Amino acid sequence: MKKKFGLLVTLALTASLALTACGNGGGAAAPNGANGASGEKAKKIALIMRQNVGTFSAQYINGVKKEVEKNGGELTVFNADTDLAKMASNLDAAVNQHFDGILIDHGTAEALQQGTQKAVDKKIPVVLFDTDIKIAGVPTVAQDDQKLADLSLEKLAADNGNKGNIVKIWVAGFAPMEKRQITYDAFLKKYPDIKEVAAFGSATNNTALDTQSQMEAILKKYPNKGDITAVWAAWDEFGKGATRAIQQAGRTEIKVYSIDLSDEDLQMIQEANSPWTATAAVDPSNIGRIQAETVFKKIKGEEVPDNVNLNPVLVQQSDLPKDKKVTMADLSQYVQEWGK
Repeated sequence: MKKKFGLLVTLALTASLALTACGNGGGAAAPNGANGASGEKAKKIALIMRQNVGTFSAQYINGVKKEVEKNGGELTVFNADTDLAKMASNLDAAVNQHFDGILIDHGTAEALQQGTQKAVDKKIPVVLFDTDIKIAGVPTVAQDDQKLADLSLEKLAADNGNKGNIVKIWVAGFAPMEKRQITYDAFLKKYPDIKEVAAFGSATNNTALDTQSQMEAILKKYPNKGDITAVWAAWDEFGKGATRAIQQAGRTEIKVYSIDLSDEDLQMIQEANSPWTATAAVDPSNIGRIQAETVFKKIKGEEVPDNVNLNPVLVQQSDLPKDKKVTMADLSQYVQEWGK
């Protein structure tokens, strides 16, 4: 009888604890009182990423996460590790699991158009970033990729007297890259004395390291001072790899101009004798914040434009102080338009 009574008490306590956990959202309390005193259920947001590589992506995700939490939501990140088929599968999973909102990062229409339409048909709001899907009512957050390319390329031309031999690091198959290439083609026509002597680039799970190895091979092919004037890197992961290769080879007369920016990039740009001269960028955390903000507006039934364009800024090595390390958080002190 004592054993039976003890078992009943244990079961009663277990049931009581289970009910308490359900009342608190199944564990830790949801942010901003979601599932709490207000009784409002936390909105589940899915972030469908093509890849999660480098500090730019980390800061972008952090911007998404902060905005989701600010709105009392819960974020789940689906990383496809550069595999578009896996990305499409992740999108289907998010739709089938009835997420309240879906964010897509660097997808393609070929891989994700059908899945996005499925989400729309199920009344799940979708917001895109750097993705070429065109569906009415699905907003796109964009950085103005052609302006990013123009800012960085024009700085390259101005610094080098509108002439020289350049290496392009770029990769096909990404919507922003394709837009940047349009500007690059126009740039070469505008400046006939600027010649492309080499071009390469691949998006991998170790993009910066792989770029470094490829750039080392290029430097061996062009070993003399003056063979290469500058490198144009269409992504900051390319910029990191090129910069490290140039530094290790002692070829810092070759200057690097890029697109995108992160805390790690800033540290490299500020290094003594760094060849990384300038980069055109939008704050990645701000991109994530605005994308998440937009999906919550859609969830609430608010009207939002189909295109949300963010203004790029050119950040130059010469803008930064020599006596202290600058981070993205305090960059606006030195670059007036940053974050606006």
